[in-house]
Amino acid sequence: MSNNIYVGWDSREDIAYQVCEHSIRRRTNQNSVNVSPLKQSELREQKLYWREQDKLSSTEFTITRFLVPHLNKFTGWAAFCDCDMVWRSDPSELFSQVDDSKAVMVVKHDYTPQEGTKMDGQLQMPYPRKNWSSMILWNCEHPKNKALDLETVNTASPSFLHRFEWLDDEDIGTLDHSWNWLVGWYDVERDGDPKIIHYTEGGPWFEETRHCEFSHIWKQELINLYSS
Repeated sequence: MSNNIYVGWDSREDIAYQVCEHSIRRRTNQNSVNVSPLKQSELREQKLYWREQDKLSSTEFTITRFLVPHLNKFTGWAAFCDCDMVWRSDPSELFSQVDDSKAVMVVKHDYTPQEGTKMDGQLQMPYPRKNWSSMILWNCEHPKNKALDLETVNTASPSFLHRFEWLDDEDIGTLDHSWNWLVGWYDVERDGDPKIIHYTEGGPWFEETRHCEFSHIWKQELINLYSS
């Protein structure tokens, strides 16, 4: 059975998506994973997404990630991740940790952005549970996730969605921080090695952060993408 992974796609960061997708596919059996981009324009064409454009949204997939249970037909488990990530481990290792008693499983960061804007000029919006929703293991058939129907995803406030306010605390499972390693926040000597590297404050595809921590890993993944 294939694992479904949905990756946020933004027209300003297409190369980041390509590298992220490649990093997933080359670390697993091709038949064991399906990788799908969450493209807002396509979701609008399919009448699944009709929210007004929000100038405060930092990416085009700020809200569309909450369509994953619907896209997965409210069955089984699926993963979502931002496109500014590089996977360093087999996705099957992540899916092996599912807990059917939980509606979602996330890395529960205690994270506050260091800058007021991201490297692409978009605003950094601090809020409780910041970055928890940047990598989500979704239990799509959990009864409480039925609350995420199309009307709710298209009308609920961003804070309601990103803070998982349709769930109780005990419905939110915990993943090790290595599965959403925030560059510049975690430290290898202190926190161990990352399984998914998250360039949350700007990655090597932006001029300003071309030489950020772990930039060599992203660049090597890019080289591998174009040489494969």
